Amino acid sequence: MNPTHRKALELDVISVLQTIYDPEIPVNIYELGLIYEIAISDEADVKVVMTLTSPNCPVAESMPNEVKQKVSEINGVRSSEIELTFEPPWDQSMLSDEAKLELGFL
Repeated sequence: MNPTHRKALELDVISVLQTIYDPEIPVNIYELGLIYEIAISDEADVKVVMTLTSPNCPVAESMPNEVKQKVSEINGVRSSEIELTFEPPWDQSMLSDEAKLELGFL
């Protein structure tokens, strides 16, 4: 996969992630800082390393499945894998400026 195609696919993944919202905070998971890494192989396999706002999050099972499903539906993605991690633990410093503005932190 050439770098231009990889970047375009990464932008598509980010766009899809921005449609998924944490049920407790009215901000999408990308702007919340829950996405730690997006890796795309030469074969268009996408791996997303993500976390949740808390290990006891009520969507601990459903949200990673939703991410996997939506990423796998992107045109050009061969497969998707989600790795859930709690290292480092999520905190408010991971919020994007857009999320901080939305939540009234700026």
